[in-house]
Amino acid sequence: MMANTMRRTRIVILLASLVVLTFGSLRLCHLETQRRAIKEDVIELSKIKFGLFSVDEWRLIVANILTKKVEEFEFNGEQREAMRIKISNFLIKIISDFEARFHKEKASSLIGMVQGGIVSITGAMEKVKKDVPVFTEQILDFLAKEDNRNTVQSFMLDKLAEYTDKTFSKIDYTEHDLILEHYKLGDRPATITGLKVKMNLIRQEELQYLVLIFVFLAIVFFLLLYPSPTSNYEFVLFILISLVLLRAGLILPMIEIDARIENMSFTLFGEPVDFYDQVLYYKSKSILDIVQLMIYQPKWDIKIVGLLVLTFSVLFPLSKLFSSLLYIAYSRVRKHPIIRFMVFRTGKWSMADVMVVAIFMAYIGFSGILTEQLNQLENLSASLDIVTTNKSSLQLGFYMFTSFVLLSLIVAHKLQYSNGKSTEEKVDS
Repeated sequence: MMANTMRRTRIVILLASLVVLTFGSLRLCHLETQRRAIKEDVIELSKIKFGLFSVDEWRLIVANILTKKVEEFEFNGEQREAMRIKISNFLIKIISDFEARFHKEKASSLIGMVQGGIVSITGAMEKVKKDVPVFTEQILDFLAKEDNRNTVQSFMLDKLAEYTDKTFSKIDYTEHDLILEHYKLGDRPATITGLKVKMNLIRQEELQYLVLIFVFLAIVFFLLLYPSPTSNYEFVLFILISLVLLRAGLILPMIEIDARIENMSFTLFGEPVDFYDQVLYYKSKSILDIVQLMIYQPKWDIKIVGLLVLTFSVLFPLSKLFSSLLYIAYSRVRKHPIIRFMVFRTGKWSMADVMVVAIFMAYIGFSGILTEQLNQLENLSASLDIVTTNKSSLQLGFYMFTSFVLLSLIVAHKLQYSNGKSTEEKVDS
């Protein structure tokens, strides 16, 4: 009687765990899909092509610096005297160059030689040079006027725009502008800030479901490892829970590779210039994403690898779970060689545990490579203050898939060897 009560209690707990884990995983997948969509938009707006590598960004920076320098310049005192010397020397050089070129051109003909002699006798060029101080003061007075200074600014900015348009290729802002139009949060910095707030809210809700999921997973593992006989109904519930974990592990992202320049500071024309959060590389993929990506590649070797991943990480685990359900539900198929093979012999073929290890090692490898390359970037120049960051991380899919691997392996072992009996004896009892 006591044993039956305990068994019913275990079934109720497992059934409740199945419901909670199913609901929690579905909700988690839904939230993660939303968060990934928002993050991909944030990554697009944060790409280095719209910041450090953007000619439009540099044109704006240089234009602001030029405008500031012209506005800060005062045509009096020491600054006026320094400008007077520079302008005078510049005018004298221009006049001297013109005089030398004039005499060189006139020396090629008789009439020209006569004209050059007249200029030399009359001292016309020397008179112009004597008037250089007057010209210099007139130029300084012209620049000192606010209207004329604005004209100079406009001229400089127009020349800057003309130079950049002729020298650099245009940046495609189509997707960039569509994102800004979709969220209607303002310009790029304001949109990025607003989207990060949304992602944090989604992440907080995800954490609540994660805590709930892993609490019930701990209960499931405790019941599975508890040394007591396991009924058919319990095995069915364990297998269904494994199926829920497998689905979440296949859909949710496994690894997130994220390398970026967190902060880059330097001085340009005496003015500080800063770039923040410049994304160099970003990828976030689930197992199904990787399979789809590989299968649609034009190269056959990549297609074959994709099919192998699909077979050993998706089809084999699913076949094993459904075969286990058939084995428990129908006694007449228990001796069927295919069913027995799928239930008891595919552990080493499914390679689910190998997949988990491979993904983990890939994460370690990518993380190490990125960290090393980013460290080299930080040491490029002493005049640049660069702070890089490697935000690569294992994602929810890895932990859900790992939980599936452990649970399915233990269930298969217990199904075959529970309480030291053969599976047939166990199921028939």
